[in-house]
Amino acid sequence: MTFIKSSDVYKHFTRQIFLSNTITVESKQQNSIVRSESQCHYQSRPVTMNLRSNLKLLIFFSIFLLVRCLNPIVFIPGDGGAQLEAKLNKTDAVHYICQKTTNDFFNIWLNMELLVPLVIDCWIDNVKLIYDNQTRTTRNNDGVEIRVPGWGSTETVEWLDPSHAATGSYFYDISNTLMGLGHKRNVTVKGAPYDFRKAPNENVDFFTKLKTLIEDTYTENNNTPVILIAHSMGGPMSLTFLNRQSQSWKDKYIQSLITLNGVWGGSMKAIKVYAIGDNLGSYVLRESIMRAEQITSPSLAWLLPSKLFWKPDEILVQTDKKNYTVNDLEEFFKGIGFTDGWEMRKDTEPYQINFHPPGVEVHCLYGSSVDTVERLYYKPGTFLDGYPTLIYGDGDGTVNRRSLEGCLHWRSLQKQKVFVQELPKVDHLQILHDKTMLKYISEVIKKYSVAKRKESFWDKLSNLW
Repeated sequence: MTFIKSSDVYKHFTRQIFLSNTITVESKQQNSIVRSESQCHYQSRPVTMNLRSNLKLLIFFSIFLLVRCLNPIVFIPGDGGAQLEAKLNKTDAVHYICQKTTNDFFNIWLNMELLVPLVIDCWIDNVKLIYDNQTRTTRNNDGVEIRVPGWGSTETVEWLDPSHAATGSYFYDISNTLMGLGHKRNVTVKGAPYDFRKAPNENVDFFTKLKTLIEDTYTENNNTPVILIAHSMGGPMSLTFLNRQSQSWKDKYIQSLITLNGVWGGSMKAIKVYAIGDNLGSYVLRESIMRAEQITSPSLAWLLPSKLFWKPDEILVQTDKKNYTVNDLEEFFKGIGFTDGWEMRKDTEPYQINFHPPGVEVHCLYGSSVDTVERLYYKPGTFLDGYPTLIYGDGDGTVNRRSLEGCLHWRSLQKQKVFVQELPKVDHLQILHDKTMLKYISEVIKKYSVAKRKESFWDKLSNLW
């Protein structure tokens, strides 16, 4: 807080330009105006004067009151976009080098020391989930407890690796840009990490906590609406959350939703992961090894291609025995020997089909013109147990273009504006560090700031007449 004494204001300005005016300041307290540098918040004491008689005085108050007004921000990460910590109390291990017990929690994601050959077997056994067909939910492996640290803080979504290794930089560049605009970490900028292995049906507690976090952040920042910034799967997670709130709640608490490479309609990469896995871009990790953990996450089933975005006769997986479309996923899962995948799909698909507009202003940024898996092709004589040829199309390298552009459908379905910014040659993770994206977000925040400064000035000025 910055406190400005009424005596200081009087001495400085009356001596220079207001000697011809009589200004009477009445105040029961020492401070006439309290200014918060991060938001529009003023507590003005009664001031007796004739503004109409002195244009210079009006200009003075204009400059004096137009301080920076910033909407608070909450980061909502995507798949793999938050730290995870684990505590072990296991009776056995998959490898003699694997630790069975730990005294306390340790970082398990992102921990590059664990993502190396041999040790990766320990990591997979600790991170994988076990599906229960009766409860329709997943649980951690026996003897493993996993938690998501840093609720409300930006640290665990700015850096996925607690050591701040460059490979673990996530929301850091965006956060730094916000600091340059006058924001403060954990005051006007908050983080909302969650267990990204799970889909909305198992993240009910997250949505409850997110609502409270937004309301508290709104109140702590002088009743200023919140901007949500979401990446990747954080986009549909935000959409699911907003569709659960009343329009009056959204009108009060949400300024806008900014999404970066939102996975609005799923992705063909999910099909690819189920079929052969993904090596996370590492040359030392085998796709087939990583697949053993990756396919146990319900969030992967949620990100399968949506029937809203893929035609029923459009081939996703091509073999000489059978072709698979979005209507053949049950048979696909039987073919790859993972029927739990189909059960997870049934649990999560309703959250994908419910694609109602969010009811808030949207800024939808996405990359394009990057080779992105469009189809899996198995050569004659091979089947789903073989290795396919990947047929590529347009997208951000992870999410197909049609899914990235899903936000366009809301333009005619809601009264709030939907702005779209395409970023050619920017891939799925690169967008978090892209200069054009950072500039765009800065301009949006400045636009809101200017509008709020004007509104606050005229509101406060009217009280002086």
